[in-house]
Amino acid sequence: RAAGLGEAKAQRSLALCYLEGDGVAQDNREAIRLFRLAAGQGHAPAQHSLGICYSKGEGVPQDQAAGVGWFRLAAEQGCAPAQ
Repeated sequence: RAAGLGEAKAQRSLALCYLEGDGVAQDNREAIRLFRLAAGQGHAPAQHSLGICYSKGEGVPQDQAAGVGWFRLAAEQGCAPAQ
């Protein structure tokens, strides 16, 4: 419910569920959509998650440059895993 109301942390959490098929049917497209919503609000963990998806080609075409860009945004906000 919070994800539907625009809560970035909830959007990322739900995206992880869709990515892993945890409690919902696995849906990489929906995971990416939710990661993008949260990342667009400046949520560093979601930006980091998008970096991983682009680096691995999960739910999006593999694109190392895009992955690095998302990692950089997250790192600039102090997201330790992205640094």
